[in-house]
Amino acid sequence: MAGRNRMPHNPANFHGFQDGPRSILNRGPGPLPVYPVALEEEIEIQDRENWRIVADNHHLVDENVILQRDVMAAKDEIHRLDQVILKLRADKDAQTRDLIERRLKLEADLRATEPLREEIIRLRAEAQRLNALRQDLTAQIRVLSEDITRLRSENKQLSALRADVDRMRKELTEARRALEYEKKANEELVVRKQSDEKNLDSMVHEIEKLRAEQLSMDRRAHGHGGVGSYGSYNGGPNLRSSGGVFDDGYGGVQWGPYNNHGPPRY
Repeated sequence: MAGRNRMPHNPANFHGFQDGPRSILNRGPGPLPVYPVALEEEIEIQDRENWRIVADNHHLVDENVILQRDVMAAKDEIHRLDQVILKLRADKDAQTRDLIERRLKLEADLRATEPLREEIIRLRAEAQRLNALRQDLTAQIRVLSEDITRLRSENKQLSALRADVDRMRKELTEARRALEYEKKANEELVVRKQSDEKNLDSMVHEIEKLRAEQLSMDRRAHGHGGVGSYGSYNGGPNLRSSGGVFDDGYGGVQWGPYNNHGPPRY
């Protein structure tokens, strides 16, 4: 293939394009002058031209051999490429058949997995629903946790309040007991006070009676026209007993512990 695109230097078909004067032998008919020296030069030139043509022919032969060799190599390359192309076509056909078979198998698998796809869609929707439910439950758990924390705090406060209530209940029980005791004691005091008031009333009545008798006796002792006013008999100094229990500065009975507060409390 090294001789491709080569042109012969002087091919036989291109003799018309050769430069230089035409040889004497090719000048056509006509009288030929006899010039020995010129003839020898012409012959010598023709010989050189012949030798050049022969050399060109040898060169063309060599180039022809090279071209034939390149043509054979090209034919071999073309044959090899044909074999490669045939193999590639066979491989391509095999791959095409394999792809067709795989496509058919995949289509069959897809038709077989169509129920599974529907099941997957259903499971995906179920998963989304469960995820939403999980988020809702998480929020509820968070709220319940906060409520539990708050209730624990309130329970602690309730425990303290319960302790206070128990303490107050005990105090109330003690107060009720004390109240019952005081009530019972007050009832006894009331009964005693009522008895003392009755005794006091009887004593006052006796004192008034004694006072009336004393006045009557004094009037009889001084006569019916006695000296002085009624006040001298009612509260005069001569009728008061110094330090007596009945001397209260009013002509009445001095009550002692009964003054201003009623009967004494025991």
